[in-house]
Amino acid sequence: MSTMEITEANFEDEVTNSDLPVIVDLWAPWCGPCKALSPVLEKLAEEYDGKVKVGKINIDDNPKLAEAFQARSIPMVVGMKGEDVEDVVMGFRGEPPLRALFEQLVEG
Repeated sequence: MSTMEITEANFEDEVTNSDLPVIVDLWAPWCGPCKALSPVLEKLAEEYDGKVKVGKINIDDNPKLAEAFQARSIPMVVGMKGEDVEDVVMGFRGEPPLRALFEQLVEG
């Protein structure tokens, strides 16, 4: 499994009740940097499979989740353990900040 779609309907099951830490990518189809981030996130999702779950939230389709995360700009990548936000990476600045977030969730 690489990335999954997270919606308002499955957020609790897939994120807050997850046994694994979850990387949440808030994105929208019209967002250019989001499209650039996607293949990097897919690569890391495969690399960390079984250690971290990765999900994508389309903010256009899930406005309540966008509001809950206070998503003022996208892409916004959030590392979560249960209901706790561990860290946030704003924008797309290449692989290193994303890899650091994955490592933080696995080691923390």
